[in-house]
Amino acid sequence: MTGEAFTDAAGDALDEKLWLRSWTNNTYLWYDEVDDNNPADFSTSIYFEQLKTDFRSDAGSFKDNFHFSQSTDEYLTRTQRGQSFGYGISWEFIQASAPRRIIVRYTQPGSPAENAGIERGDELIAIDTIDFINTENNDDVDTINEALFPSSAGQVFQFTLQKKSGVQRDYSLTPSNVELSPVRNSTVLSTEIGSVGYVQFDSHIQSAQGPLISAFNLFSQNNVQALILDLRYNGGGLLSMASQLAFMVTGEQQTDGLIFDELKFNDKHPTFDPVTGRRLQPTPFYNREIDYERNEFTSNALPSLGLNTIYILTSGATCSASEAVINGLRGIDVEVVIIGDTTCGKPYGFYPTDNCGTTYFTIQFQGSNQKGFGEYSDGFIPTPNPIFEADVQGCLVEDDFSHALGSNDERMLSAAVNHLQTGQCPVQAKAKIAVAQFPVSQGPSIQTSVSILDAIMLENALNQPIGEPQK
Repeated sequence: MTGEAFTDAAGDALDEKLWLRSWTNNTYLWYDEVDDNNPADFSTSIYFEQLKTDFRSDAGSFKDNFHFSQSTDEYLTRTQRGQSFGYGISWEFIQASAPRRIIVRYTQPGSPAENAGIERGDELIAIDTIDFINTENNDDVDTINEALFPSSAGQVFQFTLQKKSGVQRDYSLTPSNVELSPVRNSTVLSTEIGSVGYVQFDSHIQSAQGPLISAFNLFSQNNVQALILDLRYNGGGLLSMASQLAFMVTGEQQTDGLIFDELKFNDKHPTFDPVTGRRLQPTPFYNREIDYERNEFTSNALPSLGLNTIYILTSGATCSASEAVINGLRGIDVEVVIIGDTTCGKPYGFYPTDNCGTTYFTIQFQGSNQKGFGEYSDGFIPTPNPIFEADVQGCLVEDDFSHALGSNDERMLSAAVNHLQTGQCPVQAKAKIAVAQFPVSQGPSIQTSVSILDAIMLENALNQPIGEPQK
């Protein structure tokens, strides 16, 4: 590799691959760990897939699990317009090969799924009479994938789902553009320690700013003594919104002049951001609303709660900007207690980059907090007795699909309230919806990569909004 930029211009497939090669060499965080294979030997998509490190973390997992691409039109529809094409179902993929198992996490308000009566905890049994659980026929699996991840309007699929009662029901669903509701179930709980705020926050996208502010205004008006922030399905998004969220938890007194997140690029770019050209500077705790269309601050101050402790509900789908909230708050000595499971482990970020109708995502920077800590590539781990830096005070609690999100009886929320009141973790009972213990087939697996993509695709660094600087 020469290190010289290969400019983006209309051309053939080889031109596209040469651009990818040059772009990777210039901006990829681990550019010196990428094999320099001949681009002529690969299709464009496969060539891009191998432009990443194969090195592993100390725990043995791959360093880079976040390397992907998708149609630019699809990406813009999802991130800028706050929409997703489908049925409005968030699936929990438990087992991809026979005997397969996926369960509904939740449905979007007003979506085809919600309107049809599909609920959290419903379990998929069949699609178009195909045995979803056991089929090993490749054509059947293709049909299942097309139904789960529809690509065009006008398609109609019949889903057979088993309700929590054990009754099976058929639903005819047609995919459409679904408005995303990233902030839900904002409420104030009455507990033994006083009023406690709870909010489910599913994605750091532009449309979340207003509802988040409304939720924190509600909490402030009710003088909450603690906050439970449900990030179990929040795969990330705008780093600037994560900074705003962290400020609203704490406030000016605890954050003034301190670093929320500091980005580090590869050793070719120690001083300037290679994408924006701006001088690198730490991201502070943003204390005002942001006009995300114009990429600048407004004059509106954010509400804040002045809390020294926060409870965060987490899972393996808690990723990226959501982990930055945990890390940023820990960096200024706010006590973070996590209830749930180990987070995904993505202290990294990228600028989604468009080229020839495809948007590419490749790791370009790593973030760290006020204390300089950013080594959590194996996730933040909830434990009653933290030892290592990525260990966080908290409790390992299984997700509870038998109760609605925000319900006082839902296992993770209930465990958080109990820990607030007693400081104790619950005794782990057998999950009400347990993973079936059957031999796993070596036959065809259904597609699950889209669920992984959903968990990380929204990451987009906004290191410093243009306009009046943060004071």
